[in-house]
Amino acid sequence: MHYLLLGGAIALEIFATTQLKLSEGFTKLGPSVLSLLGYGVCFFLFSKALNRLDLGIAYATWSAVGIVGTSVIAALAFGQKLTTAGMVGMALIVAGVLVVNLFGSAGH
Repeated sequence: MHYLLLGGAIALEIFATTQLKLSEGFTKLGPSVLSLLGYGVCFFLFSKALNRLDLGIAYATWSAVGIVGTSVIAALAFGQKLTTAGMVGMALIVAGVLVVNLFGSAGH
């Protein structure tokens, strides 16, 4: 259940960040409201996930999936370019998070 909460928090963070881009600096009401609501619910879900997950592992996972997810959306929805160096960097982040998830929690 705690990984479902984390997954929901990550999905909402990616959604809220996309809405933040669409809000054009909070000048458009709909995306502005959706962004704030998305962030609010995402932090609530993340706080619940932290009741059972180690903070370092949860945050590393959130960060890596969020970076990759927002980068893919930026490329698909906003036409932003993913460079080879950027993709290599993201692959290294994901690899680091895998190491943290597999070996980062002593005593668990």
